[in-house]
Amino acid sequence: MNAAKGGAMSKGSVSKRPTIVDVAAHAGVSTAAASKVLRNAYGVSPEMKAKVQASMKALGYRPLASARGMRGRTHTVAVVVADLHNEFSSLLVEGIRRECERQRYRLLVAPAGSGKAAQDRMVEDLIDRGMDGIVLISPLGTDAELETMATNTPIVVLGRHGASQEFDSVAADDFAGANLVVDHLVSLGHRRITYINHTTEGTNDARLPEEVRVRGYVDAMIRHGLGDAIDILQSQWSQEGGEQSGKTILSRPQRPTAVFAGCDVAAFGVLTALWEAGIRIPDEISVAGFDNIFTTSLAPISITTVDQSGLDMGGTAGRLLLERIGGRTEAVNTVVQPGLVTRKTTAAHNHLTIDAASGPAPNVSAKV
Repeated sequence: MNAAKGGAMSKGSVSKRPTIVDVAAHAGVSTAAASKVLRNAYGVSPEMKAKVQASMKALGYRPLASARGMRGRTHTVAVVVADLHNEFSSLLVEGIRRECERQRYRLLVAPAGSGKAAQDRMVEDLIDRGMDGIVLISPLGTDAELETMATNTPIVVLGRHGASQEFDSVAADDFAGANLVVDHLVSLGHRRITYINHTTEGTNDARLPEEVRVRGYVDAMIRHGLGDAIDILQSQWSQEGGEQSGKTILSRPQRPTAVFAGCDVAAFGVLTALWEAGIRIPDEISVAGFDNIFTTSLAPISITTVDQSGLDMGGTAGRLLLERIGGRTEAVNTVVQPGLVTRKTTAAHNHLTIDAASGPAPNVSAKV
């Protein structure tokens, strides 16, 4: 019986061509790492390269012709996004989708989560799956790393500042946008203006929107002679981060007369904390956001914010990506000018004079 069974299995067996997954398992590395060795991608150590190449030889692995770049276009592109909870990300994605639909391309939305390692794994997977091009929303990493990605597939960087000759970019003038908010609040007589910033663990990239916006806030405060009143809360641009920031503000013996949250989602969190504490907005504290997501315009909320045309930014990124896929080689770097949208959460305060006995607001950068 055993012999008959063995003979049947031998007769019906088919030699399976080894895949990159088999190579990775044999070498004891991730599929993404094995793929990077195969493509001679940036950041592969000599040890890793030798290990993976030894496994390729041992298994008799040969990449398919399609994997060596001989296949045609898939007419599919991807957008890598870290934060799907932020409604502004949805605006960007929708703008890309509309442009792709207009030019009959399919769009794959790839949620990468937080952190550079997760982002890099997602990009590697998308390249391996034959995307014709990729849009990266506020990606982490150096210019050199992004330029290496661009040698493998066309990419457009959306939201991150800084021009490159190897890839296209689309960003709002976040510095000018932050200036607009501070100028508006100062024009209403506010002097104690707290800024809610976003802290990304493991990075301090000066080209990310959060870093540019906080510089815009500081610049405007100094320009108005309020350098001693600079007050930055390091938090997270999320509902939870905004709520915690609001509670921190409420715990202070001297509260600001205005709060500028670096994005609308955080502004909603701040408003929630203040409303639950019975603070009247804007009579006691004015609140402003940044992004102009749809919910800020709803009548019961009506948040003052900065409009950076998310749909247009996404549409521009989609158009530039498809142009790259179509053969354009020269880099295009686009900066979108923002505008201030004044609504009901900001107004002149009734008690604007700083008490000389208590002094100005502290010049701090507290983390909440």
